[in-house]
Amino acid sequence: MSDPRASTDAFYAHLRQELQTLREDGLFKSERVLTTPQGALVRTTDGREVINLCANNYLGLSSHPEVIAAAHEALDTHGYGLSSVRFICGTQDLHKTLEGRLARFLGTEDAILYVAAFDANGGLFEPLLGEQDAIISDTLNHASIIDGIRLCKARRWRYTHNDMADLERCLEEARAGGARFILVFTDGVFSMDGTIAQLDRIRALCDRFGALLGVDESHATGFMGTTGRGTHEHRGIFGKVDIITGTLGKALGGASGGFTAARKEVVELLRQRSRPYLFSNTVAPSIVGASLKVLDLLEGSTALRDKLADNTAYFRRAIVEAGFEIKPGEHPIVPIMVYDAVKAQQLAARLLELGVYVVGFFYPVVPQGQARIRVQLSAAHDRAQLERAVAAFAQAGRELGLIKGDVR
Repeated sequence: MSDPRASTDAFYAHLRQELQTLREDGLFKSERVLTTPQGALVRTTDGREVINLCANNYLGLSSHPEVIAAAHEALDTHGYGLSSVRFICGTQDLHKTLEGRLARFLGTEDAILYVAAFDANGGLFEPLLGEQDAIISDTLNHASIIDGIRLCKARRWRYTHNDMADLERCLEEARAGGARFILVFTDGVFSMDGTIAQLDRIRALCDRFGALLGVDESHATGFMGTTGRGTHEHRGIFGKVDIITGTLGKALGGASGGFTAARKEVVELLRQRSRPYLFSNTVAPSIVGASLKVLDLLEGSTALRDKLADNTAYFRRAIVEAGFEIKPGEHPIVPIMVYDAVKAQQLAARLLELGVYVVGFFYPVVPQGQARIRVQLSAAHDRAQLERAVAAFAQAGRELGLIKGDVR
């Protein structure tokens, strides 16, 4: 009889080889450890304070004093956690209040909370659609959307990224194929490129073919649109999206938690059948209390949203003038194209030495040959910080031969 340990030893040897290959190819992802709250400036474990340009902290609310105070208050009044799922004994008045507030903010009838936005998408499609139905998805949709669709038995179509002619083709094929219900689902803003979906045109196509429209607003809620309601407000179709998923972990405070906002019938069925909702602990009261304060701040003023827009316009203009190629657009996600994965890693490392914290992105997070530095602006940044960051990019870019100019 062979040694039963041989198989498990071979498994771990295989994993070690996989990790070594990632390191040798320059594709290994390292985690940098922070010792401060999230903000425009953060401190690393070596004690250096650096300009942070890679957080989803779009509105600077992750360490806002009023948001933190609201979290403390909810912790005092409603406890640390519920030790339960929602339908057993995990629903507090705070949860119902936040769901109602989110629905009104987003222009829907109702909303349901999840412990993560990944779960909101993971638990969305399977309860609502079956074998007789069709889901049509953008090719660059987030991994959580892709995984959620995989769990559903509906037939699937994928259309070329943001291509309305190809979406029309998919709709025609799904309708001709006898689909009972059709759902088109897209990111509102695509996280690697900062592309803003053409929701107005997608809505028109959905209306023409009798299809539903669903949107993941994780990189939009709180700051896209004139009052920060999201991509649907930005594209002029506020109140005309059937299903909206999103997160509390980016612009809306930056902690964790997700949601789905939709018609009452959709939300009620998700409460009955959505597995991540039924089998996961309730969102912590402190997060819910802080999120309510975030909505107070956003409904009271557009100042943070306006500051973010100003910072975004400045940085996009300045980084191009410095000699870098970026993906065009208007979103605070600014992809600075490097194309080579190793060079992207080297640029990120040099920038950290120069006091700017960014991360290189490469395959499989982005397509082969599309490596980049993804900068994300925040309302918390001031102009002086952004000017220093652009100067650091210019110096590092010259040193690495990514842009023209003398190395000094």
